Amino acid sequence: MAGHEFPEPADRKRQVADPTTTPRAAEEPRHACDPAFKHGVVVGFDGSTSSERALAYAIGMAHRSGSGLIIVHVANRLPTTVWAGCEPPVFVDVPDHRTEVLGLELACAEYLTEVPWILVERGGDICHELEEVGREYCADAIVVGSTHGLVGRIFGSVAGRLARRAQRPVVVIP
Repeated sequence: MAGHEFPEPADRKRQVADPTTTPRAAEEPRHACDPAFKHGVVVGFDGSTSSERALAYAIGMAHRSGSGLIIVHVANRLPTTVWAGCEPPVFVDVPDHRTEVLGLELACAEYLTEVPWILVERGGDICHELEEVGREYCADAIVVGSTHGLVGRIFGSVAGRLARRAQRPVVVIP
């Protein structure tokens, strides 16, 4: 043979599953969460005025309960159907460097010195990701700001959708 030699089937080494080993869990957690933040307060934050009010309330809530604060920023995902008219909807991840900027702003904020906090970045549907983070951290509550404007009226507000589907208390700050 010129170029490459292909081993004969007898020469190939096949891995055979060991029947004595236990199979790994089918679904492992998405991220290993810090136990210090178990039963904390999750807050959705994007830097808007309503999310700043939600953050202020969540800080007070975490401080009063003596728990940690899990600040969640959900990166943008846009459906390609908006541009191309494709079916079924396909989502495109849009580069979002806003999390880095928000993280720097939060790290310099004096008002966050009262409670332990972490910033978690996710990509996808805001409602789903907030609920998922709440589940991972066994959060006592999820705090979000209310949506104002045309986008909330057309697509439905995040707060409204989250309040309908969440498995834990949702606090909506006007």
